[in-house]
Amino acid sequence: MVRSAPVDRLRSRGERKRIEILRAAAGVFRRRGYHGASVDQIARALNMAPGNLYYYFRNKEEILYVCHDYSLGLILKELKDVEESQLTPDRQIHRLIVAFVHLFIDVLHGTAWTLEVEALSPPLLKKVIAKRDRIDKAFRAILTEGMRSGLFARRDPKLAAFVIFGAINWIPRWYDPAGRATSHEIAQAFADYLVAGLQNTNRMTLASVAGGRAGRS
Repeated sequence: MVRSAPVDRLRSRGERKRIEILRAAAGVFRRRGYHGASVDQIARALNMAPGNLYYYFRNKEEILYVCHDYSLGLILKELKDVEESQLTPDRQIHRLIVAFVHLFIDVLHGTAWTLEVEALSPPLLKKVIAKRDRIDKAFRAILTEGMRSGLFARRDPKLAAFVIFGAINWIPRWYDPAGRATSHEIAQAFADYLVAGLQNTNRMTLASVAGGRAGRS
């Protein structure tokens, strides 16, 4: 079935509006907490009548769930692209960190994963945790491959993942949109620093020594 262009445009506008609502809701949740926020407050942040907001979401819990699901979906898509690429593990991790930082700063204004996921009902919480687990498992697999290949120093991949996610999760605590650094600069700096911390320094030293010997021969 071929969908008409006007219907596609309507769908596109609807999706853009839903994302706009998610961003506003994430900001309200961050300031007031999930339980302290109301649908009326979210609607006011959008200059929208509360009744119109219900056209896009059934209730506050659905907004919270979609905040998580939407952001996790973006990361899972990036993960799939990375896994299908020919990039080495260090470049894969670098690309994923950049994607994570952009998600936190640009997509839902630094709140996507720091929202109160425990406030979700068990069925919705189970869905969010399943997606988080898929991301965590894939991330650790890349770290493990990097260690196995000698690119990364041999460490506990679970702890290494916690260090990376912990650093990124802290961004909402200090990020200021009016600051001098752009989201691109922050993403690149985080990726550069965190990947450098994973590197196998013994391998790098041996490569440097070998290069020096070759230069003297």
